[in-house]
Amino acid sequence: MPKVGKRYKEVANLVDKENLYELSEAVSLVKKAATAKFDETVELHLKLGVDSRHADQQVRNTVVLPNGTGKDVRVAVFAKGEKVNEALEAGADFAGEDLIAKIQNEGWLDFDVAIATPDMMGQIGRVARILGPRGLMPNPKTGTVTLELEKAIKEAKSGKVEYRTDKQNIVHVAVGKASFTEEALKENLETLIRAIVKDKPASSKGRFLRSVTLTSTMGPGIKLNTARLMEL
Repeated sequence: MPKVGKRYKEVANLVDKENLYELSEAVSLVKKAATAKFDETVELHLKLGVDSRHADQQVRNTVVLPNGTGKDVRVAVFAKGEKVNEALEAGADFAGEDLIAKIQNEGWLDFDVAIATPDMMGQIGRVARILGPRGLMPNPKTGTVTLELEKAIKEAKSGKVEYRTDKQNIVHVAVGKASFTEEALKENLETLIRAIVKDKPASSKGRFLRSVTLTSTMGPGIKLNTARLMEL
């Protein structure tokens, strides 16, 4: 069993493991518990009442967090011709069809979001096995396969995040930094939760939000009152 450090024990004592916290209380606690020497990332983990083995119960979408994620997002755009210059002028960090060979031959993955024009999808298929497991594969459903590059790049840079259920039917999303104000974190969380609840599959039965936990990179998990969250 891994040894628990003194710092973690101290911040863990701030949280009652048996309590289900209101959102405002949880946000206040997660900030107090983020005592590492770096600006910790705040994350939300939602266990959903779905069976993601079935296509009609998978939850996947994107949402723009009003206060961003606090992360400097590097955007790569797979495009050719005039669209390359358009992407770079719109703020893309990298753009071009040569990026595919760079990924395939060098294992290059120095970006956080990948966007592609529709005519590039055939070529991108060559690196799908590399991009897919890392959540970097462009997808029309998430708005990352598009001709509207300026819009897609702006959204990615300003706080657009993707959420999707994993094999355990859990959604993991970074919602900001511990240095954010409580108001900013709360606004991001409410926006995300509303979006996920709105995407509840029609075939999902019973309680949709089974458990919801807020945590920071080095902090303890704080369980939220799911009934109150559904009221959002």
